[in-house]
Amino acid sequence: MEYGRDIASALSKQGYRLTPQRLMILEAIENSDDHISAEEMYSQVVAKFPNVNISTVYRTLELLKQLDLVTETDLGGGRFRYHPANKGHHHHLICRRCGATIDLDETLLAPLEKALLREHDFVAELRHLAIIGLCSRCRQ
Repeated sequence: MEYGRDIASALSKQGYRLTPQRLMILEAIENSDDHISAEEMYSQVVAKFPNVNISTVYRTLELLKQLDLVTETDLGGGRFRYHPANKGHHHHLICRRCGATIDLDETLLAPLEKALLREHDFVAELRHLAIIGLCSRCRQ
């Protein structure tokens, strides 16, 4: 089993310790098929390390965000999810009523990026974006 190999390698190269708990958190992030919450990571880690506190997960996530190794996406309602930065950019439409998540093609945001640069001289970093609204089922 690979323990968050890509992120672990980046951490190690920058001089950070790779504790067993940190490796379990990295594994949870790297092996998740979708975005993963801190609570889901904690459940996986505490199964093997019962004395681990959820604050360990949050501290590790803060470090990984600072180092641009993971992205944090606010899916609305206080639901934050994490994704390895090296697995690419993508965006989501989130239904505020039923919670449905629809993946959004990144190219749809290119005109927004250009408009922000042109009109506000602002370079947007649109790595992971969640747009909250209503899906077609909930609008009816």
